[in-house]
Amino acid sequence: MSFTRRDFGLLAAAGLAVQAWAGPAFADVATAAIVAEGGAAEERIEDTRPALDLAINQGCDFIQVNLVASKEGALIARRDNELSVGTDVAARPAFADRKTTKTIDGTATTGWFAEDFTLAELQTLFCREPHPELRPQNVKLGGKEPILTLGDVLQIARAGCVRTARTVGVCARLTRSGWYDSQGLDVVGRLASDLGAAGYASPAAAVWVQASEPDALRTFGRLSQVRRMRLIEPADAQMTTSAALADIRAYAEAIAPHQDLLLDPTAAAFPGPTTLALDAHNAGLRVFSRTVRPQNQFLPPALRHGDKRAASYPNQRGDTDRLLVALFADQLDGVCTDLIGDAVKARRAVADAVAQGRARRG
Repeated sequence: MSFTRRDFGLLAAAGLAVQAWAGPAFADVATAAIVAEGGAAEERIEDTRPALDLAINQGCDFIQVNLVASKEGALIARRDNELSVGTDVAARPAFADRKTTKTIDGTATTGWFAEDFTLAELQTLFCREPHPELRPQNVKLGGKEPILTLGDVLQIARAGCVRTARTVGVCARLTRSGWYDSQGLDVVGRLASDLGAAGYASPAAAVWVQASEPDALRTFGRLSQVRRMRLIEPADAQMTTSAALADIRAYAEAIAPHQDLLLDPTAAAFPGPTTLALDAHNAGLRVFSRTVRPQNQFLPPALRHGDKRAASYPNQRGDTDRLLVALFADQLDGVCTDLIGDAVKARRAVADAVAQGRARRG
């Protein structure tokens, strides 16, 4: 049964207006996954135990972390391997001599880098809000939570399963694996080994391995049967052609494109869905969106609110309800977001509208 314009009318009546499109049989949106990037990052400091636990309590299906490596190759949950933005390392006199400049992916960056610290040293650091301009409410929470290892994250997910009587999985994102290889650190092999040792070894395991580097996913696929997801940025639109999707299917089971590739942000009436979700499904790939965040700078122009002349305009909050509903209505297999409670409500609204539409059509 297709999801029709009449179904979208029901959403509009609920104050969640979106534009319809004619697609194939609508997936069971009630089971579409909600992925919490870094946890409930709008309410707790990302990648900390409180953020991940809160996201699970709010109803997410997966918690997502980026993985970087310590000096000995241990995997830790950090958005980036440069530590001064998200930890108190710069305030630690004992580590002052570790400050250095490195050129990574063609960009020179000065700071403190995870691979220059042992795991034991990293575990003495405390997390702080990395984006105070976006999330000033989290600044007061800094200095309380230590850095998490991959093992910690897996344990948090398993405890969440027990606490909520739901399946809670993990999305583990490999970052800069090629660069780590040049430093003599095999993060791909370490991830496969660590997941296997923790019991995550089959396609049925509640885990996805994410990467933007095809070689990392190909290598991982030779080491583990855990499912793989290719990340796609707006600049990588060439990766959304039928031929490119078929190529991706050879080394991954899903894609995670930026929402601008799923919903045309320039469409006269937002959202104007592209055919990417349909094309990817036809290629045998599952489709997850990249992260929905509430600030204007991360939203399509049609959904931004506030005074455009104000200096704070990029960080003011826009209409994420419409975006979340549009993504669930685009037949996606999962939506990644910082707004777990809002995503749960949007998924329910779309599922209810689909059910009502089917009932009316008999």
